Amino acid sequence: MMRSLFSGVAGLKTHQTRMDVIGNNIANVNTTSYKSQSMVFSDLLYQTTQAASGANAATGRGGINARQIGLGAKTAAISTSITTQGSAQSTNNPFDIMITGDSFFIVSDGTQNFFTRDGSFTVDGAGNLVMSSTGFTVMGWEVDKETGNIIKDTVKPLRVMEGDNMTYKAEYTTKAVATGIVDKQDAQLNSTAGRAMTLTVYDALGYAYTAKFSIHNLDADGEYYVQLDDILDSKGVSLVDVYNLSSISEIATFGSEQNIETTALYQLLDTAEYDSDTGKYSMKYNPGNILDGYSSNQLINAATSTKISAVNGTAVVAGTNEYAIDENQNVTVTGTIKLSKSELQAPPFNLIYAIDKDNSTDDETKYCYYGTDVDGNSVTLNEDPPNATAWQSVLKKSFPDVIVDNLTVNNDGSIEMNFTQDFKSLKKATYHLDKDYFVGDEIENPLEAYGLSDTENTKYTFQTTAPDGQAQITKRFTYTGNLLKFSSDDGTFVSIGGADNDTAILNFNEAATSRGGETVTLTHFSDIDIDFSHAMNVNNGGKTTAGLTGGDYENGDGAGRMEGEMTGIEIAQDGKITAYYDNNQSKLLGQIAVANFANAAGLSKQGNNLYSTTMNSGEFNGIGDDITEGGGKMESGVLEMSNVDLSSEFTEMITTQRGFQANSRIITVSDTLLEELVNLKR
Repeated sequence: MMRSLFSGVAGLKTHQTRMDVIGNNIANVNTTSYKSQSMVFSDLLYQTTQAASGANAATGRGGINARQIGLGAKTAAISTSITTQGSAQSTNNPFDIMITGDSFFIVSDGTQNFFTRDGSFTVDGAGNLVMSSTGFTVMGWEVDKETGNIIKDTVKPLRVMEGDNMTYKAEYTTKAVATGIVDKQDAQLNSTAGRAMTLTVYDALGYAYTAKFSIHNLDADGEYYVQLDDILDSKGVSLVDVYNLSSISEIATFGSEQNIETTALYQLLDTAEYDSDTGKYSMKYNPGNILDGYSSNQLINAATSTKISAVNGTAVVAGTNEYAIDENQNVTVTGTIKLSKSELQAPPFNLIYAIDKDNSTDDETKYCYYGTDVDGNSVTLNEDPPNATAWQSVLKKSFPDVIVDNLTVNNDGSIEMNFTQDFKSLKKATYHLDKDYFVGDEIENPLEAYGLSDTENTKYTFQTTAPDGQAQITKRFTYTGNLLKFSSDDGTFVSIGGADNDTAILNFNEAATSRGGETVTLTHFSDIDIDFSHAMNVNNGGKTTAGLTGGDYENGDGAGRMEGEMTGIEIAQDGKITAYYDNNQSKLLGQIAVANFANAAGLSKQGNNLYSTTMNSGEFNGIGDDITEGGGKMESGVLEMSNVDLSSEFTEMITTQRGFQANSRIITVSDTLLEELVNLKR
């Protein structure tokens, strides 16, 4: 038989194999992360009909080449373009991941590890991160429960949505920080309530409470005190009422009781009088404090002068200095008043003016005055001389007790007169003629004469008195809280609660006893360190902005939190998987590890986009690598597409087809030659 027949058959088989490779590539043109293959040919065995011989120097004969006849072609190698990156396909699925670089995901069927570039993952019913196509678990590194850091050890299945990861445990508040400005010109700092601040506090069960604090000014420059006022539950009800206690100090304390004692000279009030003979104090009043309606009386307010002419029916005369009255007795006041034309035309008088032509002369103008008396009758007030009785009748409409005397009518329409009116006394007092004011009963507490009175926090004690209206008085101020000090030079923080202290502690008691005798357990609260070192004492336009925030100043640790439900998962470029919760917390769940090989093309394809190691790929060390260490990264929400190039595949298909045709011609021609040989028998 002819050797060419077998060469043609070998060529056909080899080109058929190449066509199989091309067909597989085209079939996987849309397979996620598929790596295309290529095939190369090599010649097959050779039959040597004559060996080569070398030159013979002795005979002078030259050498000849060997005579070899080839027996066809064979498959030299089928290579996988495993390091060629496929294009990116966006899916917006957070569990779809594309590797950029030469690394491989590590997955396991439960018995052995495989490697893949297919990052189409999902989460199964047990919370494992798995391949969506095969269910093989994705392998990576777990998190140290104590430190929260990744443990780079033998890879294990990543259980990202197991029970413990679905929620974020509640935590009580342990730290807080005060920031902002305390402005000494803020009026609320001097008020009883002080400038309020609130702090959200969480207990161990995740329940939120509002701790109410207040800042108060002290007499010394740059010194204030901060006290705890109350703690409210989420409904705004004080825990004092919730637990049926007597005070907030039974639940928590902030600082200790402090006493500030100062002695100074205080000035007697203008409304008080000191009797040096008796050493007693009395309150003194002007007529407006004693007489009902005196301050609002229009005649009194318009009068050019007033005086008290009778007290309790007794005329005030020189030589008698004191006149005693009881409540609801008469006091007669006499005054001088001038009312202008415009005032008389306005309420309550409402007079009507007209020119009196009959009485007018060349050098002056007379007016007619018309009014209504107390009975509603019209009255003419232009009589000459003026009719005091008529004027009194008109004025009585608004001033029932008025008595008019010495009335004068001026050409400009104004009137001048003396009036007398009675008022009722509001309280018991004594009128002093020489001082022209009323003196009340002796003051039982002399502090009132100085405008002072004891309060819950402040107690006053007399030391000495003096006739000049001054007294030495000791003021003892008590508060329960922490002293807050700022530098008087630049307003920077100095201390809280004591020298060199940056923090003050809100101390919670372990238990309390209610008013009904029940024990109230408070161990679900934790003591809270409050850092005041970031507050300032500077001018801010009279507005204090100081406030309290949970957590420390650097990173907010210790703020406390409620129980959190998982709201989302994020996979970072280094493969770290982070969960986010509705209590503004996040947790590292693990890290996807990758495998790198010295010869990735030496991996063996196992189907389903999986590879396994071979002797020529290099072994997997069981731990894996951080993808970023080799310069690679992971992209979430993206998949790697197939790297098949259709233009190249179709070109290879054409050359393969022509090669197959040419090899078939070898068989056809060889068959023709054999046919001619057979025909020789004829």
